[in-house]
Amino acid sequence: MARTLCKRIMVLALTLVSLVLLTHSVGYAEYGDVVINKYSDDAGIRPVVFPHWFHRVRYRCKVCHADLGFKFKAGGNDINMLKIINGEYCGACHNGEIAWSVDNCDLCHSAKPKTPTQVHESTMQKLIRPTGAPK
Repeated sequence: MARTLCKRIMVLALTLVSLVLLTHSVGYAEYGDVVINKYSDDAGIRPVVFPHWFHRVRYRCKVCHADLGFKFKAGGNDINMLKIINGEYCGACHNGEIAWSVDNCDLCHSAKPKTPTQVHESTMQKLIRPTGAPK
């Protein structure tokens, strides 16, 4: 009985780990995430998906937009890996002490290649009429 229960728990654990790994490998952005692709495509790496609301529920706007100098516009900052490694922008927290460091590229660089810099699914994108659309 105990052996069967142990086997079931192991199968369940392996299934959960597999699901997590499969979902992590697929790059996607959710509503409100900021996709940053200023240098990524040219460098041959996936664009960054910045989970804005994940950070916003933990920190006040002032922390990033005043203290760290992030502009209030997607693509308005000249962020690159050298600056992050030197503790600027994301690197102020993602230093291996407060949050994970830059060692695992895929944790941030997870968007589909060629995804433009944008606030994903923003209201502004839905309000802008495409060229040639009927009036």
